[in-house]
Amino acid sequence: MEGKERMEKESDRTTEVKEEPYSSPSQQLRVLNEAIYNIMVGGQSYKIGTRSLTRADLSTLIAERNRLEAQEAQESGFLYGAYAADFGYDNRR
Repeated sequence: MEGKERMEKESDRTTEVKEEPYSSPSQQLRVLNEAIYNIMVGGQSYKIGTRSLTRADLSTLIAERNRLEAQEAQESGFLYGAYAADFGYDNRR
């Protein structure tokens, strides 16, 4: 019985700590940037013996990253891609 109680307690702890990996755009951006980095460093695909691995399409990942960056900027209240200039004191008076 003691072992069963211990397993129940451990399972309760894991549900408290468990967090969804893609719950916010900033977390999704982190994962996308890691994937883009892996493609840039390791290549789009490779083959070892008879096995091969092809990573996601780089242009698709970059497009998704741009979309998420725009979404994050919109949520923060700034105009995405806009610039502001300060021309100093207005002395036309």
